[in-house]
Amino acid sequence: MITKRIIPCLDVRDGRVVKGINFEGLRDVSSPVALAEYYSSCGADELVFYDITASSDGRKLFTDILRETARKVFIPLTVGGGINTVEDFDRVLKCGADKVSVNSGAIKNPDLIGEAAKLYGNQCVVLSADVKRVGGEFRIFAKGGREDTGMEAIGWIRRCAENGAGEIVVNSIDTDGVKGGFDLEMLNAVCSAVSVPVIASGGAGKIEDFITLFKTLPGVDAGLAASIFHFGEVKIADLKAEMAKNNIPTRI
Repeated sequence: MITKRIIPCLDVRDGRVVKGINFEGLRDVSSPVALAEYYSSCGADELVFYDITASSDGRKLFTDILRETARKVFIPLTVGGGINTVEDFDRVLKCGADKVSVNSGAIKNPDLIGEAAKLYGNQCVVLSADVKRVGGEFRIFAKGGREDTGMEAIGWIRRCAENGAGEIVVNSIDTDGVKGGFDLEMLNAVCSAVSVPVIASGGAGKIEDFITLFKTLPGVDAGLAASIFHFGEVKIADLKAEMAKNNIPTRI
C-alpha cells in the first residue's frame, strides 16, 4: 500500500519563512535554510518551498536562497512562485528542485502545464490550486490568493490534470491557518475529479486532523501544513506514530 506523505510547507517572502491566516496577516517565522535542514532530518517525506510574492510582485523566483535551501534537503523538494514559462521550470530545476509547482502562470497560459510535462515529465509538474468558496461555488484564486479569477475550481483542476499535471496541491483559502481541520468537502470534490495524487493543504491544527483526513478521504495522498510544524505544535515523529496506530500507511 502506498504510504501517506507528510509535507511541511515553507512560505517564503523576502528570504524569510512567513505564515498568516486565510493568506493574510503574515508574520516572520525563520530562515528557510534552517527549517529545510530541520525537516529533512526529522521525518518529513517531502518539502514545499513557495516564493509567495513572486507572482504578485511580477518578478522571478529568488534563486539564491533556493539553491542554499536545496543543498540542505535530502528529501524531494517542490518549488513554486513566479513560474510562468518552461524556462522558469528549467531554472528552478537547475537550482535543486525535484518538482515545480505552478499556479498563476498556468492561469495566464493554460498550455504551460502540457509544455512542461512534455519536456520534464508529468511527475515534475505540480498544479497548486488556491481555492475559495464564492457564491456557493469553489473558485480559483491567483497571485497568492489575492485575485479572484472567476474560474470554477473543480473543472480547472480536472483540465490541468488532463493536460499533464502529475500532482495537485489543493490550498483551501477558507481554512488556511485557522487550524480547524482540512477542507474535506473541497478535497472530496477534487479527488472525485482527478486520478493523479492529491495533496491537502490548509486547516491542520492538531494530529487528529491528519487522522480524520486520511480515514475520511483515503484518496488523498498527502497532508501539507506549515505553522503547526514551524511552531512545534505537532512533531512529525508523533504524527507518524499516531498514523501507524490508526493503520494509516506511513514511512516511519
